[in-house]
Amino acid sequence: MEIGFLLPATNQSGDLPTLARRVEALGFDSLWIPEHPIIPRGEHTPYPFGGPLPEHYGRWWDPFVALTVAAAVTNRIKLATGICLLPEREPMVTAKVIASLDVYSAGRVILGIGAGWLREETEIMGANFATRWQRTREMTEAMRVLWTEENASYQGKQISFPAVRSEPKPLQAGGPPVVLGGHGEKSLRRIAKHYDGWCPLTNDPVEFAREAKELKEMFRAEGRDPAKLMLTPFVDPENGKLSDAALKAFRDAGAQRLVMFYAWQTQELADGAAPFIEMAANIVERARALS
Repeated sequence: MEIGFLLPATNQSGDLPTLARRVEALGFDSLWIPEHPIIPRGEHTPYPFGGPLPEHYGRWWDPFVALTVAAAVTNRIKLATGICLLPEREPMVTAKVIASLDVYSAGRVILGIGAGWLREETEIMGANFATRWQRTREMTEAMRVLWTEENASYQGKQISFPAVRSEPKPLQAGGPPVVLGGHGEKSLRRIAKHYDGWCPLTNDPVEFAREAKELKEMFRAEGRDPAKLMLTPFVDPENGKLSDAALKAFRDAGAQRLVMFYAWQTQELADGAAPFIEMAANIVERARALS
């Protein structure tokens, strides 16, 4: 089982090239960068983790720029969005950015996506919050067409365009894997029908195992091979103390990778990300020993 690291890239998180090189040197298999393009001023949808929205959410860098910086100084680690808010983006430019990064990084991109929880942000960015899941699906379908067809066209309810030429094509055949966040039956059914994997936020391996089993059954019902399902939960490493029992339980439930999602990422960044990368390094070694 592999271990990834989720890093909100800001001016306060530390020198990104140095951090990316350290993540790779310590044996993490992937670096994940989250996205909030803007944060509305004034009152807005309550923060889902409780309390006020951490101030640093308004300072996050664009994930694809940050991942390009990381690509330039690394050779092995996967470069992932954790997560990209697809409903808030335009399909053709986004498809080109992702394809360009995939070529530039020698095929190392993973696209972690979600529909977003911050209604005001979604609507300021031009999407309808009530139909954001439909737009997420159409964005994914449209990008896959742009990534694979020479004369790419798409006709959906929210996204449509005539035949166009879109290059470069991603290095990965068919485009990077697209993994969706979320919980519950609706999210699992969306994944089974339209996506390549699942990246839930959880620290409960028992609940994860139950939902993962349900998702695999849905995959089979859709005529898809559950062996190709990418299971990548985001897990709080508990300051590097995540137990061997928890690691084994996630592995036995089918997780190919755990992404370290520190609780501090819901609070304020103080001394940068470097100390947290170091604290999680022992989890990389212990997860490898379990394999």
